[in-house]
Amino acid sequence: MAEIKDPENTIIITLKDGPVVIELLTDVAPLHCERMKQLARDGAYDNVAFHRVIEGFMAQTGDVEHANMEKDYNPRRAGTGGSQYPDLKAEFSKVPHARGSLGAARSMNPNSANSQFFINFTDNSFLNGQYTVYGQVISGMEFVDKIARGEPPANPDRMITVRVAADA
Repeated sequence: MAEIKDPENTIIITLKDGPVVIELLTDVAPLHCERMKQLARDGAYDNVAFHRVIEGFMAQTGDVEHANMEKDYNPRRAGTGGSQYPDLKAEFSKVPHARGSLGAARSMNPNSANSQFFINFTDNSFLNGQYTVYGQVISGMEFVDKIARGEPPANPDRMITVRVAADA
């Protein structure tokens, strides 16, 4: 696992194959970073499925309303929900959608991001300036690469736990 420089602004996602460590970019997208930490601390991301995973593109998860594998997983609804909190204003920046970057998923409305996010499998520069980037995988990308593909996957992988490193 990578050296964690700022535990308060580092997220650890436990996947079936191992931990993924994400450094949050609080100077770039403070509202999105705070939301991710809040949902992690609420336990809202635990057992949530990767409901949209496209080879050569990205893995999307974070629908805390419809994608919890133990409570109410619905493959037809996964990807349509958010959280109990209000939507976030876009925080676009010059940070590129590079391999391992964390982007905020949203509807057509740029200010509709809430709880869902995606991890880029590759450099997706066509997303630059259109979706908020708010984190970067610093270790465990090999585990992200093993997430089951599909829209939705037949047997989706899930985030087992999501924690702020300071709390782990």
